[in-house]
Amino acid sequence: MQRIRPQDWYSVRRLDEGVTAICEPYIQEFYRCNIWHIRGRDHDMLVDSGMGVVSLRQWVPLVTERGLIAVASHTHFDHIGCHHEFECRAVHSAEADLLADPTRQNTLADPYVTDGIFDALPPEPYCSTCYAVKKAPATRIIEDGDVIDLGDRVFEVVHTPGHSPGGIALYEKATGILFSGDILYDGPLIEDTYHSNADDYLASMERLLKIPARIVHGGHFPSFSGERYRQLITDWLIEKQKTIDGKEKTHARQTQILHRRPVG
Repeated sequence: MQRIRPQDWYSVRRLDEGVTAICEPYIQEFYRCNIWHIRGRDHDMLVDSGMGVVSLRQWVPLVTERGLIAVASHTHFDHIGCHHEFECRAVHSAEADLLADPTRQNTLADPYVTDGIFDALPPEPYCSTCYAVKKAPATRIIEDGDVIDLGDRVFEVVHTPGHSPGGIALYEKATGILFSGDILYDGPLIEDTYHSNADDYLASMERLLKIPARIVHGGHFPSFSGERYRQLITDWLIEKQKTIDGKEKTHARQTQILHRRPVG
């Protein structure tokens, strides 16, 4: 498979309202994390940092122009690979241990990281079987309701467990911008990792539906409108309710059979 030069590994696209989208285009879309850079008056914020197979600091000058805080939406391999490159690192308390001591197992590098997730490989000496996320202990532990203040911009931390126990979203009330991480994006959601929780996922989606987001930047796939956001959540909740209703009906039928008395 072709190897890509490090200077060509990242794609950078400036959006409106001081937001820049950074991605690794040679990773297949399903596995490709969105890296978000947000410009503030006093300092900047980075939401997630990609796989870490090529240095973000070295090859994306934007992230070194000013001091910033690197926030982990959660600690799966595709979101925290370059966190060790930044001095200020924030993560929810429920996943602080994973950021400090990542392994191929607890970051889901096993079984996902193979050559098959790439359309072209990172530069040598990258090796999929050797890949590992580097330790990046948090310098700030964040909890639900905390704020990340960039001087002229304030983002509220919204704890959204379900996909993983320490998943978070970041909401800027003044603009209606929501960075949703992997709890919600416009693509197939992952609800069955080793530390996913179905009840938590349901509660997080119900909570998100109450947030009046105007534009949403997810952990994967393209950004979408507030209208699409509410439709995605509503459709997901309806589907879950159908599943719950179906299980309840099945259970009721099984109970009837078990308690049915023989005739005669």
